[in-house]
Amino acid sequence: METTIRQNIFENAKKWVYEAGKRIREQMQHEFQINTKSNVNDLVTEIDRSTEQFFANQIRTTYPSHYIISEEGFGDKINDMNGTIWIIDPIDGTMNFVHQKRNFAISIGIYHNGVGEIALIYNVIDDVLYTAIKGEGAYRNRDRLPQLKQDVQLETSILAMNSLFACENRRVNEKKIQQLIIDCRGTRSYGSAALEFAYVAEGIIDAYVTLRLSPWDFGAGLILVREVGGETIQLDGKPVNFLQNNTILTCNPAIRQRILTDYIEWK
Repeated sequence: METTIRQNIFENAKKWVYEAGKRIREQMQHEFQINTKSNVNDLVTEIDRSTEQFFANQIRTTYPSHYIISEEGFGDKINDMNGTIWIIDPIDGTMNFVHQKRNFAISIGIYHNGVGEIALIYNVIDDVLYTAIKGEGAYRNRDRLPQLKQDVQLETSILAMNSLFACENRRVNEKKIQQLIIDCRGTRSYGSAALEFAYVAEGIIDAYVTLRLSPWDFGAGLILVREVGGETIQLDGKPVNFLQNNTILTCNPAIRQRILTDYIEWK
C-alpha cells in the first residue's frame, strides 16, 4: 500500500474511531438493549450493532472497493485476504461494557493483501488511543511506544490469560497451565483481548495466552504488537489465520519459545 494512501486511510479511521467513541459514551448514559448470541455469557448490545453499522457506512461510502470482517453482521463474506480489508470489533469486551461501563475498546485492523497496515485500539472510557502504521512504530496517544525489552525472563513476567482451557475438540493440560501461573511473576485477566494486546505492546504485560479468539479480537492488536518487536502466533507455533478462530500467544519474543515448549501441551 502506498504511503499517501495509507496515511489517508489512517486519518479517516482515526476520525471515525473518535466519533464512534463519543457516540458510545453518549448512548451508554441511557438504557440500552442487551441480548445473547451463542450462550448466556456471549453478550451483544444495540450499541455494538449501531457502532459497527456506523463504521460500515463510513467505509463503504468512502472506500467502496474495501472489504469488512466484523462481529455483528455488517461485514462481507470473505474467502481470502486479497484487497484492502478492515477487521472491526465495535466493542471488544462487551461483558465489561455491560457490567462495568469500562475496560472495553474499539478495535480496527486494516490489512492489504494479507499484510497488516494500520491498527487502532481505542479505550473509550479512558480516552486512550493506541495506533500503529506499518513500519512507523506504535503509539499510545501521541507517545511512541519503545521496542520491547530483549532481556525479559519468564520468572519476572506478568502474563494475561483467561480461564478457558478448551477450544473446539481440543483441551490443554491444565496442570501445565497451572505451572505457568506459578512460574511467572503474576497473571491478569482484563476481559478485552484488544486491550490485552495493547498492554503487551505497551510492555506493561509480557504475554497474553488464550485458546479462542476471532479475527476481530486480534486483527488490530497483532499489528500493534508487531510494531514494537513482539510476536503473535497460534499455540501450536503456526501463523494466525484471519479467516477463522485461533488459539493465540502474543508476547515478548524473549519468552515465546519457553511458553510454547514448557507449558502448552494438548490432551
